[in-house]
Amino acid sequence: MPIRAVLWDIDDTIFDYAGAARTGMRQHLEREGFPGTYVSMEGALDAWTELSVRHWERLAAGETDFAGQRRDRVREFLSRDLRDAEADEWFDRHAAHYEAAWALFPDVLPVLDLLSRDYRHGILSNANTDHQHHKLTALGVRDRFEVMVCAVELGISKPEAGAFHAACEALALDPREVAYVGNEPDIDASGAVAAGLTGIWLDRLGTGGRPDLVTITGLDQLPGLLAGDTRFGAPETFG
Repeated sequence: MPIRAVLWDIDDTIFDYAGAARTGMRQHLEREGFPGTYVSMEGALDAWTELSVRHWERLAAGETDFAGQRRDRVREFLSRDLRDAEADEWFDRHAAHYEAAWALFPDVLPVLDLLSRDYRHGILSNANTDHQHHKLTALGVRDRFEVMVCAVELGISKPEAGAFHAACEALALDPREVAYVGNEPDIDASGAVAAGLTGIWLDRLGTGGRPDLVTITGLDQLPGLLAGDTRFGAPETFG
């Protein structure tokens, strides 16, 4: 079966989450005051990144809700037993800086424009629907994707096959007709392959080391890869 649609991850695939997160938190701490539990700004930013990953995993696993993971991140980061309202206010002040730093990667719009002639597009994210809808709308690309499936509402998350299958069902396509593009080799690309899709690892940092996966290092390589189809033959690295 030829590939008829592309499913996309969002954070660090089309949206520069890591860059916005560090820029936003740096600006927030410069105004808010630097937590004394950290010896440097870079150490604090690294800690916030690690906490974000861990608490997003708790959210995806159903261990907490969206507001709860935010509050828990703030309390752990500051090492303070804040009331819910205090944690919410601190996070909201941070979010203003974070959202001001939101940006697409430069290769996103040209590739979406080029692929729109031949492929349908959808989103599969391990996050919250309202949050990701707001993000894509603010970035001006929500209307580029005809479906959006998010783990928090779905109740299962990548790399579970059911998450990928739910997104394919939303597109009314067989998994063999869908490619999935994401920045995580196991959660995204390998998970997609195991679910019967064509998984593509977007290795923007050139990490490498995964000869088992079809890999690109920039989205400009994606149109040629899809045009070749043939299930891409043996796994290979582009770039």
